[in-house]
Formats: sequence, structure tokens, C-alpha cells
Amino acid sequence: MGQLTFLAVHAHPDDEASSTGGLFRVLANQGVRTVLVTCTNGECGDALDGAKPDADHHDGDEVAKIRAVELEKAVEVLGITRLIRLGYRDSGMIGWPQNDDPESFWATPVQVAAAKLAAILEEERPQVIMTYNEFGFYGHPDHIQANRITLAALEMIDYEPTLYFNAIPDSVMVRYRERWAQEEREQRAADEAKGIVREPEGPSDEVALNMGTPDDQISAIIDVADVSDFKYDALAAHQSQIGDSFWMKMDKAQFKEVMGNEWFVRVTNPKNLSGVVTDIFAGYR
Repeated sequence: MGQLTFLAVHAHPDDEASSTGGLFRVLANQGVRTVLVTCTNGECGDALDGAKPDADHHDGDEVAKIRAVELEKAVEVLGITRLIRLGYRDSGMIGWPQNDDPESFWATPVQVAAAKLAAILEEERPQVIMTYNEFGFYGHPDHIQANRITLAALEMIDYEPTLYFNAIPDSVMVRYRERWAQEEREQRAADEAKGIVREPEGPSDEVALNMGTPDDQISAIIDVADVSDFKYDALAAHQSQIGDSFWMKMDKAQFKEVMGNEWFVRVTNPKNLSGVVTDIFAGYR
């Protein structure tokens, strides 16, 4: 077997750190060639002052410049061998006007973007590829589009790699939700101590989003505890977007305890693997 190569198709700057930051660093430490494809520039992210895309003074191009620098820092921390930006504009969430921008990732024909990705796959020939499931993990248009172009690109190349979708087991998602609820209670108490009273949220007609995956569908569990500091630092590099995230509210010891594993669902299986693997390159070495 020649050079092992791992390639991840991510939607925005910072996605690489949240769901594959540990895996990237583990593989880098093993001498595996790692390639990150980032599909969009992240124009719909927060501005430095926290302004959202619907704010009058929000400048998507300036946000993208900031996020480009942050991404390069994270790539260095994670030891990623090659960063490839497809350069599409961030599409925003479902229903946002940015969805209709002809330069947005969401508005780009799948076959057009897939052909670009297929050319990269033919050049790099990764044995293992990772992207999101058909729901984009949490319903973001750019994540859904990343899934679509990856599947289409696999139909265009002359070999079959192993494809994985990132995932969080339902059993772990329960613990995350408990943590988020506790953070909400603490924030509400802190606000009230300052005399800030938030109106209670009324009932919602929206169906609760389930980002979890049934535990019995998980087919790869990667232990990333030993490189958790690198993952933490890569997330911290994306300060403009996740500086106040639940990750950054933990110290590194807590982070290692909570974020010690990364999980994946195997989609293609050219090596006829069975059960749950602990090496993303199982069958290749």
C-alpha cells in the first residue's frame, strides 16, 4: 500500500475543527496525508462585533477574509497537509435570501461543483473520504450540498474509496443537550442577577431537530483524547464564530473528557468491513 490519504469535504471554515479536528491531528501524527476541501468562504458568519448577516453593517466579504485567516491557523494546528477552497459563497440557512445568490454553493448545480471535487479526488486519490449525511447533519443548505456533490463526485471517478458521514450517537447527544440546558439556566440566572429579564420562549410549531444518530448505526469510533488540546486550539482559532460556543466554555481538561471521541457512519464499504472500527483506515493497513 502506498501513501495513505484522507480527504474531508466540509461546508464552511470551522467545520473541519468541530467534527474532524481530532481525526485530522491523529492522522497527521501517523504520517497520513490529509486534505481538507472547504466548499464556501463563510460570508454568512458573524462579524467581529457579533453582527448577523441581516444587520445593515454586516459585510460578508470582510467576514470571509477574517474566516480565511482563522481557517489557515486551524489548518496549521491540525497538521493538515493540503487545504483546498472551492470558493463558493455561503448560502446561509434555509429560507435566507443568500440561498438565491447565483454564486452561492446552494444555487450551484450539483454536477458543476461535483466535477470540481471529482478532479481533486482523481488527483489526490484518497482511500477514505468524509462528509455529512443527506440532512447535512443539522439541515444547513451548504452541508446538504456538500453531501450531494460528494456522492455525485464518487460516481465520476474511476475507483471506490470508503466514505464516512460524521455523526454523534444518540446516547452522547443526550449528554450534550443536558449540558446546553444547564448553560441556558446559568445564563438566565446571570442575566437576572444583572436585572436583565428575558421573556420566556413560547411554544414552537417547529419539529425539534435531532442531530443524533442511533448508536447501532455508528461504524467508526476514533479515540482523539490524546490530541484533544489540538482540537481545542483549532476551534479557538475560529474566534470570530465560536468564541462563545459551548466548546470554549470548557477548559482543556473538561474538553478532553467531553470531546474524547469522534464518530462516523460508514457509507461505502469496498474493504467489506463489519462492526465498529477504531481506525478510519481499517482495511487499508
